[in-house]
Amino acid sequence: MFYFVYVLKFEKDKMFYTGYTKNLKLRLEEHQKGRVNSTCKRGKFSLIYFEGCLNQQDATHREKYLKTYLGKMFLRNRLKSYLTG
Repeated sequence: MFYFVYVLKFEKDKMFYTGYTKNLKLRLEEHQKGRVNSTCKRGKFSLIYFEGCLNQQDATHREKYLKTYLGKMFLRNRLKSYLTG
């Protein structure tokens, strides 16, 4: 079974949210319906990035990395054409 690390971009404040889950589709529905405390008041979002990991430990390590300065630089470089329009 795969675990997914994902990044959401919120329309309201243009900020990112990084998380991981076993079921990406279900987790996105939870975000959309306001069932996730950390994102329920931030409004509409777009899924801008996700990647699969083979186990939960790899997913949590990757999530923590993407939340660091270097991880954010990786994402901005990877999504450069998307983020600049």
